[in-house]
Amino acid sequence: MNAASAEELIRLAREGDREALGRLLEQYRAYLRLLAQRRLDAVAQARVDASDVVQQTCMEAHRDFAAFRGGHEGELLAWLRRILEHNAAHTIERHIYAQKRTLDREKPLDDSQSAAGPLLGRLAAEQTSPSRRAMLGEAAVRLAQALEHLPEDQREAVRLRHLEGWTLDQLTEHFQRSETAVAGLLKRGLRGLRSHFRGAGGQEAI
Repeated sequence: MNAASAEELIRLAREGDREALGRLLEQYRAYLRLLAQRRLDAVAQARVDASDVVQQTCMEAHRDFAAFRGGHEGELLAWLRRILEHNAAHTIERHIYAQKRTLDREKPLDDSQSAAGPLLGRLAAEQTSPSRRAMLGEAAVRLAQALEHLPEDQREAVRLRHLEGWTLDQLTEHFQRSETAVAGLLKRGLRGLRSHFRGAGGQEAI
């Protein structure tokens, strides 16, 4: 979706058009899912479904859209990211650190041992990392949408290698495949992305 159509949908949504709002938020699901995966991976490589965080974020954005005061796509993305970051932090604490609290339920915890301390510290550190800044612009939305056109294993390989910085050794362990097979996944994934962007008349993102 180009900036002009995004701003038109934002205008209609602010005028009370709920259908336009639904269409608008749907355009950013792929982008929000990519961000949610980054948040969950960065903290604990958690066994938490990123789609659940995205669904909660979209529901809250739909419910609270009257509070959004911007009129441009970049402003909307910043607003959605704030909602998602809040939801991701709470999801991680609830589903991951709850396990630790269960195991340690007989041990008294002081403030320095609580789950929120290290969690918030790691999230704060990520705010200024180069990899995170690369995911803030509108171009990242197009990349996320393009990734959705890849087969799941290629999409995951490209995401982990080029957005998360995983090594080939990490990828081979993750996919339980040979280095040659993983290299093939990456090659086909990047070829698919380039083909998508050429077909869309845009520049290659990778």
